[in-house]
Amino acid sequence: MQAFTSPADQLRALLAGESCQVMPCCFDALSARLVERAGFPLTFMSGFSVAAARAALPDTGLLTVTEMLDQGRSICGAVRIPVIGDGDTGHGNAANVQRTMHQFARAGFAGIMLEDQLAPKRCGHTGVKEVVSREEALGRIRAAVAARAEGADLVIVARTDARSALAASHGDEAALDEALWRLKAFAELGADVLFLEAPRSEAEMRRFCAEVPGWRMANMLEGGFTPLLPPDRLAAMGFRLAAYPLTLLSCAAAAMQDALADLAAGRTPERMLEFAELRELVGFDHYDAVLQAQASGSL
Repeated sequence: MQAFTSPADQLRALLAGESCQVMPCCFDALSARLVERAGFPLTFMSGFSVAAARAALPDTGLLTVTEMLDQGRSICGAVRIPVIGDGDTGHGNAANVQRTMHQFARAGFAGIMLEDQLAPKRCGHTGVKEVVSREEALGRIRAAVAARAEGADLVIVARTDARSALAASHGDEAALDEALWRLKAFAELGADVLFLEAPRSEAEMRRFCAEVPGWRMANMLEGGFTPLLPPDRLAAMGFRLAAYPLTLLSCAAAAMQDALADLAAGRTPERMLEFAELRELVGFDHYDAVLQAQASGSL
């Protein structure tokens, strides 16, 4: 098996392939481990999902970088597949962006997503109103690229929300034009993966892939603005990553609601992991094997 020198190298090797990688997004160590066990080669720590699962809060910049890093360390420590972290706006000015880069790299992430919203940011499918100026947006990516050159070995995912933020004031076509201008500029600065948030149609997605160079990511949010397309169609368009940001969180919440309804009605929920499966999933079997090895003197 080929040896990778860093999580970022592992992620770059995946991106260098020809297929569109399906990337379920996690929110804690257990969900990340389930992604890995299901055979997916990578995952993404969704900011929306972490805010919801960790604090029952909306994805509006309420969680601090410290909270995100704490969650990220648990996630990265639980799996061997590469994890991309949600870096939001970089948490401040250029110096903050660089520090965030180094912190995410030390936490074990393979990549980081940085966006051009005005802080505090919000989920891109819930009414984004403002993005920063071109100069500030480029400055964030320039700072991230400089930090990468200084040792923060991360794949940089550069995102723009200009398509949504500028539509009301500039019109749909002009907003898309600005979004694509920014993404091309991000690519020229050295961003690895380009992410147009919330395109409204397949035509917009095709234009993105035709005009913006580099590796491109699509966001498949159930109930969001972007058309939900199968991975093979996304690959044919030119996408290399297909993120599913809320699928696991939404399914988990629905399953818990169903289980609670069963309990409230005096029933034992039918759909659940057997205790033995759950015990093995969280590592009891491995723990006991280590203790046995210690007792036998083989450890």
